Amino acid sequence: LKFDKMAERIVGLAAVQFAPTFSAQPSKSVVESNLHTAEHYIRAAHAEGANVILIQELFTGPYFCQQQTTDWHAAAETLEDSIVVRFMKNLSKELDVVLPVSFFERKNNAFFNTVCMVDCGEVLGVYRKSHIPDGPGYQEKFYFSPGDTGFKVFSTKFCKIGVGICWDQWFPETARCLVLQGAEVLLYPTAIGSEPQDPTLSSYAHWRRVMQGHAGANLVPVVASNRVGVESWDAKPGIPASEITFYGGSFIADNTGNVVARVNGTAGCKGDDDETSAEQRKPGFCVAKFDMTELSTTRAGWGVFRDRRPEFYSSILTLDGKQPHASIS
Repeated sequence: LKFDKMAERIVGLAAVQFAPTFSAQPSKSVVESNLHTAEHYIRAAHAEGANVILIQELFTGPYFCQQQTTDWHAAAETLEDSIVVRFMKNLSKELDVVLPVSFFERKNNAFFNTVCMVDCGEVLGVYRKSHIPDGPGYQEKFYFSPGDTGFKVFSTKFCKIGVGICWDQWFPETARCLVLQGAEVLLYPTAIGSEPQDPTLSSYAHWRRVMQGHAGANLVPVVASNRVGVESWDAKPGIPASEITFYGGSFIADNTGNVVARVNGTAGCKGDDDETSAEQRKPGFCVAKFDMTELSTTRAGWGVFRDRRPEFYSSILTLDGKQPHASIS
């Protein structure tokens, strides 16, 4: 038997970052302004060969989770009536690109931090954030229910995509489960910056290295998109003021974990710096191209997935390393 060599499958991946227009209350005009800002960078990335373009988490407004207030529940949209999804669906169709669209979703009486996967104008489905953080400045449990979709892989025109949202990226289980399901690329839209309780604390390098590890351990590219800018919230009765300076530093890592592109950064960099530069905290985008056929061959050759021993991994299904979780039969 003679087997033909598999054809190249070059896919351009892009990360976009910008500082959304701020508003202290939900505002349709602010949503529209931020949609047009995102459109500008999406078109620019597409012009440089990007087929899959990742925008940051909750990009149509401020990161409202710094404080707990019921005002922002009014900003949630249903998937069917979402202005954000409709806009990006039309843009995705026009440009023939994949757009993972982060939005604040409402489903009946439940609220989710959601990504809708739009594939060249077609909605493939949604992923709802599984891990919900709760700490100073990142009070997401007040707004979002834990996602109920499980980890999902979307088969798009260009490649199979697995997506996690921000806090999800700190869990290696997320990345491994997605790649076990066939993901060829991992995407992480994010909102991360300084810690309001201690502005001197920086988690940027830790944040980046964890995702570099996901790329190397699973032998797939990783794209992380983070917002930039300073967002300040005034004190309210019973609610302290809060401020976060978002890191930016959006990047693309290859299948060995090497950072090959950063927004306003040096291409081919090792990603060893502990802080983002002033340039990397500015709006922009970066693009890197990969041959998915070559990556698949490399992944198979390493034998990481061949040599797994799932029969030894039962501890991962527990909280304490011993007792199986109640949801496991």
